Amino acid sequence: MNRRLVSKRIDLHCHILPGLDDGPENLDESIRMAEIAWSERIGNIVATPHIRENIFSPELIREKIRVLNEALNKRDIPVEIHYGADVSVRLPTELMRSYTLNGTGYILIEFPYTHITPSMVRERLFAIMTAGLTPILTHPERNPSVIRDPDAFIDLLSEGMYLQLTASSLTGEFGEEVRACASYLLKRRVVDLIATDAHSVRWRPPLIEDAVEAARRIVGEDVAERLVSENPARVLTGGPLG
Repeated sequence: MNRRLVSKRIDLHCHILPGLDDGPENLDESIRMAEIAWSERIGNIVATPHIRENIFSPELIREKIRVLNEALNKRDIPVEIHYGADVSVRLPTELMRSYTLNGTGYILIEFPYTHITPSMVRERLFAIMTAGLTPILTHPERNPSVIRDPDAFIDLLSEGMYLQLTASSLTGEFGEEVRACASYLLKRRVVDLIATDAHSVRWRPPLIEDAVEAARRIVGEDVAERLVSENPARVLTGGPLG
């Protein structure tokens, strides 16, 4: 495994590219986001623009990443940006392979904000897995269906599916119901990753330290750090999660 990847925290879900989705408006704000991330000991960030209403081409995403990495290098900001996307579960399966994380088989899958149905989990995720991809389900703790009945959601999960919590869910920025749901999923040991899902400098910045501290109180220091360091490193290199 790349030792650089495991030496620092890794943010697997971050809307850091300028002018694509609802992330930063310009390159300067993207750079500032990287500076904030570095202050939180995040050394690697996966750029994950939304792929849903607008289907940005892989070439455009890669070019935006190239420009941002070049700008960070010029400013001696030791953060590296990697390729990825935040992909709607409804995207045709044949298109999804173009949006995996760092060219691995892992892919971030986003459900509708309003609900998750059993058929979405069983049928769509089965199709994604049959296509040879490994789905990472983003921020389930923020979904009303999961908040209402987290155990029913957990019962739908199967081997080969992974869960990613939003850092600020654990610290209460989305409200007490979301925080309680995130904590419960951690207690049930079904969470595999924590990421910032950052969008800007002011609105949901790339902060993770307080979330790691909250996770430590629930699952212990070793597991909490694994969710932001070792497991994300395994995703970026295509290895199995621990």
